[in-house]
Amino acid sequence: MKLHPPRYVARLAQSPAEVVAAQRLRYDVFIRELGGDGVLVDHAAGLERDRFDAYFDHLILLDTHAPAGTDLPVVGVYRVLRCDQAKAVGQFYSEDEYDLAPLRASGRRLLELGRSCLHPDHRGGTAMVHLWAALAEYVQKHGIEILFGVASFHGTDPQALAQPLSLLRARHLAPPDLRVRARSYHSMDLLPEDRIDRRRAMIETPALIKAYLRLGGFVGDGVFVDTQFNTTDVCLVMDTARMNQRQRSLYQRSDA
Repeated sequence: MKLHPPRYVARLAQSPAEVVAAQRLRYDVFIRELGGDGVLVDHAAGLERDRFDAYFDHLILLDTHAPAGTDLPVVGVYRVLRCDQAKAVGQFYSEDEYDLAPLRASGRRLLELGRSCLHPDHRGGTAMVHLWAALAEYVQKHGIEILFGVASFHGTDPQALAQPLSLLRARHLAPPDLRVRARSYHSMDLLPEDRIDRRRAMIETPALIKAYLRLGGFVGDGVFVDTQFNTTDVCLVMDTARMNQRQRSLYQRSDA
């Protein structure tokens, strides 16, 4: 029986050219698709980048089904920043949006996740599972205990997101020892719990945020409205010690 190699390979970027390829995918998703912008975005070259890129590790997903003789295209991206790397840059990226004092005070090994995206042709299948599996290996290798990062709703009107934001606060608010707080604070407590339409709220919640919740993630207190990126951001926090075996298996499987 002929065995077929896996469709995807996930690993850290190994060259400046691969980081540029990741920035190009980020531009396609965050700028062209979602309407964001930024001070260091290179519209002429089609690159979404910022001053933090030089400090992050860039986890990339490659499509092995590319035509023979061509470079494998980058179809998925995560960028990750350990606490020791954050010391070099002077802060975590999300520290501009959230007060991370509870996480810093924990004394535990922290990892910030950001800029997660997939090419549209690779959404809805196993691509994200491969990225998660590579992330799980990275977490284990570096002894990470707490993962966190901002995740976004499209648009800048929290009131228009009253259903999902209220549900997140009511059901998934981080415990006090992990409860980071938005600096430019907008409340998520927009509806009483008996007026939350859970089905509608979940439909209006981006798939990535729902995936983090399935992994046992929590949200911080309040949202940050990012007018530059045209998003409303929540801060998600995952404590590896609080994850049960079923939750661990959700991001450790990679078999396609």
